Amino acid sequence: MLKNERFLDWVVYQVYPRSFKDSNSDGIGDLQGIISKIDHFVELGINAVWLSPCYKSPNCDNGYDISDYRDIMDEFGTLDDWKEMISKLHERGIKLIMDFVGNHTSSEHKWFKEARKSKDNPYHDYYIWSSKPYPNITSVFGGSAWEYNEETDEYYFHTFAVGQPDLNWENDKVRKEMADIIDYWVGLGVDGFRCDVLACISKDLKNGKLDNGPRLHEFIRELFGREKLKNIFTVGECSFSEDEISKICGEDRNELSCVFQFDHFNHGRTWDKFVKQPFTYDEIKSDLVRWQYFSEKNRLLYPLLTDNHDQAHFISRLGNDKEYRYECATMYAAMFYLLKGIPFIYQGQEYGSADPYYGDIINYADVETLNYYNEKKNIIDKKELVEMINFGSRDNTRRPFCWNSEKNFGFGDGESSWLKLHSRGAEINLEKDRNSNKSVFNFYKRVLALRKESNAIRHGVFKDVTVNEGYFAYMMTLEHESVLVVCNFDKRNEINGLPQFEYLFGNYDARRKPNGEYSPFETAIFKC
Repeated sequence: MLKNERFLDWVVYQVYPRSFKDSNSDGIGDLQGIISKIDHFVELGINAVWLSPCYKSPNCDNGYDISDYRDIMDEFGTLDDWKEMISKLHERGIKLIMDFVGNHTSSEHKWFKEARKSKDNPYHDYYIWSSKPYPNITSVFGGSAWEYNEETDEYYFHTFAVGQPDLNWENDKVRKEMADIIDYWVGLGVDGFRCDVLACISKDLKNGKLDNGPRLHEFIRELFGREKLKNIFTVGECSFSEDEISKICGEDRNELSCVFQFDHFNHGRTWDKFVKQPFTYDEIKSDLVRWQYFSEKNRLLYPLLTDNHDQAHFISRLGNDKEYRYECATMYAAMFYLLKGIPFIYQGQEYGSADPYYGDIINYADVETLNYYNEKKNIIDKKELVEMINFGSRDNTRRPFCWNSEKNFGFGDGESSWLKLHSRGAEINLEKDRNSNKSVFNFYKRVLALRKESNAIRHGVFKDVTVNEGYFAYMMTLEHESVLVVCNFDKRNEINGLPQFEYLFGNYDARRKPNGEYSPFETAIFKC
C-alpha cells in the first residue's frame, strides 16, 4: 500500500472563484456564491475542492499576485465568509485545497513596498535585485524579466508580470514567512495546497536557470516536510524529469504528495501556446500509458486532469467541440477519470463547456493574452492574431460559469460581469445539459460513482490492452475485480481482441459488447 494511498479516494473540483457564482450582483464570483452551490459538488461526486487564490490582491494576474496572504480579497467576501465556507464544505465531507503562491508576491504587498524604499530596508533582501539586468532573461508574460526601481537604482526580478516581484528564497526569513503562512491556513482547517509554479522558488539566474535550482528539494522539505503537516495533501505545478519526480514525490522524501504532469497538454500546439500544430489522439494515449506505468513502478500518485484555469478547453484544443461535443467530452471523462490517480475536474468541464469565440481583443482581460496581443499586433495580421488569441487564451476557461439560460446564464443578477459572458452560453450551460438526452453532467456522475464503488479503479493495477492505433483500451484490476475501458477516437473503428466483459454503460446507446465497430468518440465501460 502506498504511504498516501488515501488520496486516491479524493475527487478534486477546481473552483475559479471570480467566475463561479456571483451572490451579490456585482459581476464578480464570491465565497457566498460557492457556499450556495455546495449541493452541486455533492451531486457530482466531489469530495475535495481546490480553490484558486482568494487572498487580497490588486488583481494584476487575477489573484496570483497576493498583497496579503492572511486575508480575503474584498470582491470575494471576508475571512468570516471563508470560515463559513470551509465549515459547510467539511460538514458535507468535502476537503478544501488552497492555492499556495510562494514564488512571488504582489508589488502592492507591504514587504515589497518596504523593500523598494532603500537597500538598507529590512525587507529589501526579501526580493531579487541586480544593479543591471542579466541578459537574455525574459518574463513568461513577455518582455524583460527585470524592472527598474528608481529609489534604489536597481532592477527587481519578476518571472511573470511586472506586478509580481519574485521572492528571494535564499533568504531564510522568507522561508520562515512562507512556513508561517502555511501554518496559518492549516490552523484554520485547510486540508491541502496546490503549489503554484513551485519549481521557480529555487533559481540560478547567473546561469539563466529560472526554475529547478540547486536548493529546490531543500526548500520544499523545509516547507512541507515538517511533522505537523504529515497529513496535508500537496500537489505541485512543476516541470520535472522522471528522475526528479521520483525524488520530489518519493514516499520517504517528505516533499510533495504529487505533481501535475502536463505532457498531454502540449499536443496540438507549438512551444507558443497560441500557435496550432497537428496532433494525434494516439499521442495523448501514449502519455497516459507512460505515466500510469511509471507511477505504478515508482509508487507515485498521478494527478488526472484535462482542464484548468491556465489552458483553453481540452475538448476544443484536442477534440471536437462542435458536432461531437457530447461524445468527445464523455470519451475524455472515461479515458482520464477511470485511470489510477487523483481526478482534478475544472469548473464547467462537467457540462461539456467549450471555448467561446470573440472577434475583438476588447473581450479579453488576461494579462498573458493582452501582453501577447500587444507584442504581436504589428507583426501578425489582426484577423489571424485574433484567431490565435481565441485558440490559446487563458480566458477561454475563465468565463463566468453558465448555470442556465437565464440572465447572465445564471452567474449572477448584475448588469455586467467582470469578464465578457460566454459566447456559447445559450447553447452550452449546465441546466440545458442536465435536461438533455445527451448529458455530459449525467455521464460524469456515472463515471465518478463507478470510481467511488470500484476498488479496482482507485487502487488496482493498470494494463494497456490497446492493439492498434485509433483507440485506447485499458484494464484496471484488483484481486477478482476488473474494469475494462474502451475509448475510440475521432474515426469509426473496428476494435477486436478484447475480453468478453459485462457492459456497464457508455456514451452510445447501441453498445453491448466490447468487440465490434465503434463510432467516433465512442466510449464504453465493462466489468468482470
